[in-house]
Amino acid sequence: WIRCARGAPYFETETGEVWTPVGHNEAVTWPRLGGLHRRRDVAPVEAHFAELAGYGVTCLRLMLDYSQVPHRALEHRVGKFSPAMVQMWDDLIALGEKHSIRFLLTPFDTFFMVKRWKSHPYSRDAGGPAKSLQTIFTCPETRAAVINRLLFATRRWGHSPAVFAWDLWNEIDTLHAGHDVAATSDFVTEISAALRDEELRLYGRAHPQTVSVFHPTMVKRPELADIIFRHPSLDFASVHLYESGTIDAPRRSLDPARATARLIGEGIAHCPPGRPLLDTEHGPIHSFKDRRITLPDDFDTKCFRRTQWAHIATGGAGGGMRWPYRHPHVLLPAMHEAQAILADFLPLIDWRHFDRQALGARLTVNDFAGLVCGCGDDRQAIVALMPTEGDSCTARHLDIPGLAPGCYDVTQVNTVTGSREASQFHTRQDGTLVVLTMGGGQDLVLAITPAPEGG
Repeated sequence: WIRCARGAPYFETETGEVWTPVGHNEAVTWPRLGGLHRRRDVAPVEAHFAELAGYGVTCLRLMLDYSQVPHRALEHRVGKFSPAMVQMWDDLIALGEKHSIRFLLTPFDTFFMVKRWKSHPYSRDAGGPAKSLQTIFTCPETRAAVINRLLFATRRWGHSPAVFAWDLWNEIDTLHAGHDVAATSDFVTEISAALRDEELRLYGRAHPQTVSVFHPTMVKRPELADIIFRHPSLDFASVHLYESGTIDAPRRSLDPARATARLIGEGIAHCPPGRPLLDTEHGPIHSFKDRRITLPDDFDTKCFRRTQWAHIATGGAGGGMRWPYRHPHVLLPAMHEAQAILADFLPLIDWRHFDRQALGARLTVNDFAGLVCGCGDDRQAIVALMPTEGDSCTARHLDIPGLAPGCYDVTQVNTVTGSREASQFHTRQDGTLVVLTMGGGQDLVLAITPAPEGG
């Protein structure tokens, strides 16, 4: 099983091995997984899992059902679970175990729940308990139904190491409690306790828990930050970084990376010490859904790559989790190649002892108009440099503050090709490390760790 690392805002296995979520969102109706329903076409799904494992993908975020189409409902009536969907999930869990890919699970597709509320099994119009969308969190019968779904899921699949964690509610909103923040928080407390208590009873331990939020909703309702980042029942924080204009409809490939670096830094400042934070949904939703535009392959891949490095370099756990927003609704092969380069980078850092803080404006690069972002503590740091288009400068000096005096190994990774260059640098007496980067106008990420004694 996975747990939050003891002493660092990242994740580890129960045996103390580092585990980092590298992955994206999938859905039970989308092309890569759809053939598993009723076992219509299993071989391509298994091949997809094998391919993802080869790219270093460790985690997929999935909803237990996806209400875009009615025949993928986990419950057709409250408490009546679909045998076909249960079988599909049995098979998904088995594939996850076989290929060492874990799932971040959330019980509902709340986007289509809202859009098709009258036909949703929890709606009173369809014979369910909830009078309206505004009463989901406050109606005792609806709370009981939500809890029953989660308990069913953990009794059926919670034993498996393929379950990474539970996102107790996808994109939580006070709307479902009549805009009562206290009632929303109470809802989280109750379903968290019910699920955790059942897992402790069944397994003697519990999977990590989180609750996600649509970032524009939190901008409108900043009081949600207490739930998302600081709720005492939750183990880690997750956000969906759909910032308007920069991430949801980018015009330049640096726009989503700049926004991600800023928003992850702000999120870390909200979190209690030691609590992991990650973006579990992002992508060009406005371009795709409202403008009916699929971004050009090369441009979208560059946005994807730069976003994942901004995420991890600012202190997020892993590279964030893209929602495809493409026709067909899958990630491009080049995006998976970018995930592989991220996965290869991970062993360079000692994550279990990395008490990162965003470095922000303390990082300085002379005559650099692109994005520089990083995080670090007194013994390790990660820094990403992403130049603007057309920048061909081959060498720059980068000042990295806050390190303990000494000698450091610096590994420069080209995020496009994955090529590496290793060197050593000594700090000044004030702990500032001055690094000469050799990028040739390419994006770079630096892993900075103490050099072995005598190095």
